[in-house]
Amino acid sequence: MSDPLTKGPSRPWLTLIGLGENGLDGLSDASRSALSRAEIIIGGPRHLDLVGAGTRGQCWPVPFSTAPVLAARGRPTVVLASGDPFWHGAGGSLLRDLEQSEWVSHPAPSCFALAANALGWKLEDTLCLGLHATPFARLRPLLEAGQRVLCTLRDGAAAAELAAYLCEIGFGASSLTALERLGGPHARIRHTTAAGFDLPEVDAPVLAAIDARGQGLPQASGLEDTLFASDGQITKRPIRALTLSALAPRRGAHLWDIGGGSGSVSVEWCLAAQGATATTFEARADRLENIRRNRRDFGLEHRLTPVEGRAPDVLKNQPLPDCVFIGGGGSEALLDYLWQILPQGTRLVANGVTLETETLLMQAHARRGGHLLKVEIAEAGPLGTLRGWDRARPVIQWSVTR
Repeated sequence: MSDPLTKGPSRPWLTLIGLGENGLDGLSDASRSALSRAEIIIGGPRHLDLVGAGTRGQCWPVPFSTAPVLAARGRPTVVLASGDPFWHGAGGSLLRDLEQSEWVSHPAPSCFALAANALGWKLEDTLCLGLHATPFARLRPLLEAGQRVLCTLRDGAAAAELAAYLCEIGFGASSLTALERLGGPHARIRHTTAAGFDLPEVDAPVLAAIDARGQGLPQASGLEDTLFASDGQITKRPIRALTLSALAPRRGAHLWDIGGGSGSVSVEWCLAAQGATATTFEARADRLENIRRNRRDFGLEHRLTPVEGRAPDVLKNQPLPDCVFIGGGGSEALLDYLWQILPQGTRLVANGVTLETETLLMQAHARRGGHLLKVEIAEAGPLGTLRGWDRARPVIQWSVTR
């Protein structure tokens, strides 16, 4: 087999090598050849030691950056990664700046594959997450009874921290397995539960295997109001469910939530569709704190962005959305501004409870079409020694596609 560093006029200068805990012993001939010819070898300290990189070795910078690799462009270079470079590895980060002809990859079994084979778990039925550099809260929307999860951890101490987090969100009964240094002579697998975690001196690199036991979040729109931090300014559960139905979240779509309050609509928008994102605009600083808390608690810090300010001024220079929700502070000036700047196909949904907003939305419907809905909800409550209906203020909702 020819060496990728010496083939053809457009031969790649970069080789990505997946490395296991058995180091050089587990590498293919092609990987060994690339290592022997490399002028520069880039990886973590553990990886560099495993291959004996010596003076050719360069550690990844902290915080992580691909700059050292790109600076070596054109010189025979090897990047070392754990297992599969394209599963929570450096490969995906590097490819944003490389042409296909510049690189070749030699993967090893990923840590997830090693763990699934060690436990006898079907990989296609198991969630595989990289939690080594992200908050444990990313688990919250995904956990439910019977769900199996494999996740990478930052270091050995993170195993106990994960157990504590699972207890905090009601999953203390979950089985928890620490899989340490898989694929090498010092591999170790130990079982416990989140509530009874008692594993001393967990060694890195480590994965955690979770067999979840607990009650997860409902998968339908309209989560309980008590799940959100709020000062009372929140789109209540029944109206929120109707609002999410009108907004119609889709994969990767971006929402402007104007007058965010607690951010509950933005949170549920992000939970409803894979990769959906939201920018939540709120004029009050105290409510922004609730929005930040809610995005943190639901593991959405990477997908939900709170912005302080009042529309329409705060909307200027913001990336245009796929969908807009107006939950508070609607005005004719705001609707006119949105109609001017939003591209064709953008979905707009506005809710109102005041007579002034009702008039505004009825006039907007008359001019621009769409769908107008009036919702009146009553809930049973005490009435003396008996019960009666407590009627909420009617909500008018206008939805339209630009």
